[in-house]
Amino acid sequence: MPSRFSSKLAAALQWGVLIALSAGIAAFLLWIHAPAALMLGPLIAGIIVASSGGKVRFPLPPFVLAQGVVGCLIASMVPLSIVDDVLRHWVLFGAGVLLVVVASSLLGWLMTRWQMMPGTTALWGTSAGAASVMTIMAEHYGADPRLVAFMQYLRVVLVAAIAALVARLFGVAPSHAAHDIVWFPIVAWVPLGETLALAIAGPIIARWLRIPAGAFLVPLVLGIVLTHFGLVRIELPTWLLAASYAFVGWNVGLRFTRPLLIHALKALPVIFGATLTLIALCGGVAVLMVWGAGVDPLTAYLATSPGGSDSIAIIAASTNVDVSFVMAMQTVRMIAVLFLAPVLTKFIAERLRYPNDRPP
Repeated sequence: MPSRFSSKLAAALQWGVLIALSAGIAAFLLWIHAPAALMLGPLIAGIIVASSGGKVRFPLPPFVLAQGVVGCLIASMVPLSIVDDVLRHWVLFGAGVLLVVVASSLLGWLMTRWQMMPGTTALWGTSAGAASVMTIMAEHYGADPRLVAFMQYLRVVLVAAIAALVARLFGVAPSHAAHDIVWFPIVAWVPLGETLALAIAGPIIARWLRIPAGAFLVPLVLGIVLTHFGLVRIELPTWLLAASYAFVGWNVGLRFTRPLLIHALKALPVIFGATLTLIALCGGVAVLMVWGAGVDPLTAYLATSPGGSDSIAIIAASTNVDVSFVMAMQTVRMIAVLFLAPVLTKFIAERLRYPNDRPP
């Protein structure tokens, strides 16, 4: 009994430290007008707690609900005409998505050929998205799943941090300053109930239909359609958004445990360099879109950022960019990566298999 009580007390203390640290870092980021401060603060706090030996157990349902809420948020900002935009500019969207997938596959292929990491680990780790799918498939091909997971989620962290920095450098301030935020506004309870129902039902439908990343995508798509026809009015009070942003940040940050960091320490320079290279290559795709299609630079950069669609959605929603374009590109890329990347990576892995690799 005492040991059980002490373990619960230790867990409560760690949660208290995590929440206090998240609030403090987020408050500082809000003070310096950093975009997506309410997500980046908890993300940084999660990394600090997990890497310091903390063992905070983050339950899955709150994160799934948070993804649904973020999907509803973007649905409230993106009109149904986004489909027409994609169809009218299918060459631009197709080229942008294809270049990102090719860039990630080429980088992974080169790293694997040069044996910069064991087996085909680099090939799976550099895939621009579908982190959970890549981690599972990597293990079947003899790659190190821990390094693959580290590469995937490190990229999510760096993409979010660099995207927020780029937004700041472009002089794009957050939509609301810290002193303008009303944390507990007057709430329209019926629309809030409709929104929560959509945020809960969307992930359930996604799980039933086995749609990858569906906890975010299904509420996004359903929300766009339902709000367009006036069947639902999305209501998202600040306190609910702040909690959802925190859950998204914690979900990524708490993955960086001390054992994982120690395991990845030897390969850290290579992983870090590869991640920055992939982000730079995707930035090059953004430059081509700016130069060839006249897309706003920050919009193009966020649209082509590799991975972390929910994080990019939060950053886009907190800045004055073309959210419709960003989310259209991110959604098309996510779908393409989910279907193309596993097939393409498997195809390359089978032709680059080393003797220590296990067959599928």
